[in-house]
Amino acid sequence: MNILYRIKSILKKYGFVFSLFFTIAVILIFHFTRFNGLKIYPVAVNFSIFLMFFMSIFQKETVIQKFAKMTDGELTEPVKIYTRNLTYIWCIFLLIQFILSVVTCFMSDTVWMIYNGFLSYVFLGIFFAIEYTIRIIFRLNNKL
Repeated sequence: MNILYRIKSILKKYGFVFSLFFTIAVILIFHFTRFNGLKIYPVAVNFSIFLMFFMSIFQKETVIQKFAKMTDGELTEPVKIYTRNLTYIWCIFLLIQFILSVVTCFMSDTVWMIYNGFLSYVFLGIFFAIEYTIRIIFRLNNKL
């Protein structure tokens, strides 16, 4: 747990520097390697989002619990359990998105563009719509 605290404090302290460095690195890769260097960008974004959700599992409140708390105030125990389980499911989905974005880097530019520029967003939208529908049903069943 100590290492997670260290990583979190470093990211809090130097997050802007990392973001700036990463942005400059992406621009330089794109400039010097033609289009292929840009293929790494969706990989980095997907991994970053997955890492944010995954690391929150080891915290007292997950990312989804924090969002729910902002909109609904204090959370009941069933909601806390539901949102923690939902975080696990989002982690699995985001890991799959990350793996697929890595795999498409080694495919043709057309396949990479179709997946990373279109299909990944369609999958994200469908996944969110299903999750949102289940959330509404959960609220109705638990009268929240």
